[in-house]
Amino acid sequence: MLKQQLQFKLSQKLSPQQIQLMKLIQLPTQAFEQRLKQEIEENPALESGKEEDLSAYDDDMNDTFEDDYNDRDKIEAEDINVDEYLSDDEIPEYRLQANNYSADDEEKTVPYAAGTSFHQHLVNQLNTYSLNDNQRDIAEFLVGSVDETGYIRRSLEDIMDDLAFTQNVYTEEDTIEKVLRIVQQLDPAGVGARDLKECLLIQLKRKEATPEIKLAINILERSFEQFTKKHYKKLLQKHHISEEELKEAIHEIEKLNPKPGSSYSGNNRIVEHVVPDFTIRIIDGELELSLNGRNAPQLHVSREYSNMLQGYKDSREKSRSQKDAVQFIKQKLDAAKWFIEAIKQRQETLFVTMNAIMHYQEEYFLTGDERKLRPMILKDIADGIGMDVSTVSRVANSKYVDTPYGTKLIKDFFSEAMKNEQGEDVSTREIKKILENIIEEEDKKTPLTDDKLAILLKEKGYPIARRTIAKYREQLDIPVARLRKQI
Repeated sequence: MLKQQLQFKLSQKLSPQQIQLMKLIQLPTQAFEQRLKQEIEENPALESGKEEDLSAYDDDMNDTFEDDYNDRDKIEAEDINVDEYLSDDEIPEYRLQANNYSADDEEKTVPYAAGTSFHQHLVNQLNTYSLNDNQRDIAEFLVGSVDETGYIRRSLEDIMDDLAFTQNVYTEEDTIEKVLRIVQQLDPAGVGARDLKECLLIQLKRKEATPEIKLAINILERSFEQFTKKHYKKLLQKHHISEEELKEAIHEIEKLNPKPGSSYSGNNRIVEHVVPDFTIRIIDGELELSLNGRNAPQLHVSREYSNMLQGYKDSREKSRSQKDAVQFIKQKLDAAKWFIEAIKQRQETLFVTMNAIMHYQEEYFLTGDERKLRPMILKDIADGIGMDVSTVSRVANSKYVDTPYGTKLIKDFFSEAMKNEQGEDVSTREIKKILENIIEEEDKKTPLTDDKLAILLKEKGYPIARRTIAKYREQLDIPVARLRKQI
C-alpha cells in the first residue's frame, strides 16, 4: 500500500565551482601547472596568454544564454560525491610536466644520469669470473636477490628452495655459500652481505692489513654487540688495548659504508624538485611577500568561441543541430569563466593566507632564529583572515616558501604551545631548538641523559617532563645518551 510521509534531512552540498576551487587551492605549483595544462587541452574555449578585450561580446553572450538556453545547462549537485572530486587520482600519470608559464621565468629541470642499473652492473662483473653453468645460474639469482641497499635479506635455505621451484636448479646450501663468496667480491665493497656485521667485515678485509684494520676486524668478529651498544670500557678490557688504539679502530669502522648499494652512481633516482609557491624577502627592514608567477597565469575566454556564439544568435532560424551547438559552446564558455574565476580566487586565498602567516611569524622571518617562532595553529590564521580551518590547511599542505634562510615547508611553521616558568606561551619548535643546541654542546665522552636534559631545560625556564624530552629527542632523530657516547 502506498503511503506518503514527511521527512527532514540535513545535508551539505557543494557546487561544482566550490569543489573546483578547493581542489586548486590544495595543489602545489607543479601540480597546479599540470592541472592548468589539462584544462586548456580539454576546454577549447579557454586560452592562455595576454587577455584580449572581449567586453563587446560579454553582453551578447549573456543575452544569448538568458534568451534561449537559460535552464538547460544548470548543473545539479544532488549526487556529487565530494570525495571523488577531491581525489588526486584524476590526473593521469603521463602528464609529467607543464611548460605554460611565462617565458621570463627561469626554466628549471631535474637532470639525472642514464646508464645501467645497479643489478645489471653486478651481472656485468660476473662475466670476469670463471663460472660453470650451475654456478652462474646461482650467482645471477643471488645478484637478483640483492636489494637497493646492497644486502641479501633472505636466508640461504629460502634461496635454495626458490632456485629449485623457479629456476629448476637443485643444489645445496654449501654450494650457494661458495657462490655467495664470489658475489661478495663484486663492487661496491660490501655488496651481497646478509647483515651489517658481514657488510663491514667484507669492506675491512679488502683494505690494507694495518694494525688499526686488524683491530677493527677483531672487534667486529668478537665483540660486535658491545661495539654497537658503545660499551667502550668492556671493549678495552676484553681486547687489552689502550683508549687511543680503540679510537683509531673505531675511526676506521666509521669510514665504512653501511649501505653499499646506495653508493652506486648508476642507481638512477629521480629526486623531487621543489618549486617554492611563495617568496619572502627583507627589503629595508620590512618583509615583502610575492606569489610565484607560475601560480598566476594569464587566461582568457576564446574570442573565436565568442564569435561562434554571436553568429548562432544572429541566425534567424535555429535547427536542432544549431541549438545543440549553441548549448555546447555555452557550456565550454561557462566552464572557462568558472575556471578563470577559480584561479583568481586561488591566487587571492594563497596570498592572503601566507601573508597572515608571515606577519604572525614576523620576528622569525626577520632574524631566521627558530627560537623566535611563535606557537601557531591553523585556527589562529583562519580566525585572522576570516576563512575556514580546512582552507588554511589546504594552503599550508605540500607548499613551500623561499626565505632568506632557505626553502621551508609552510606547515613546519605551525606548532603547539607550552608555558614557560613566566606563564608565557612558547612554541614547541623553540624548545626543540634549545634541546638540540644543548645536545650539540654536550661532552660526548659523558653525554647527557634525558633526566639531565630535563633539569637543564628547567634551569632555562622550560619545565618539561623527562618523557617529553624523550619524545622531542626522537622527533629530532637524536639517539639516547649511550649511543651518543664518543671516546
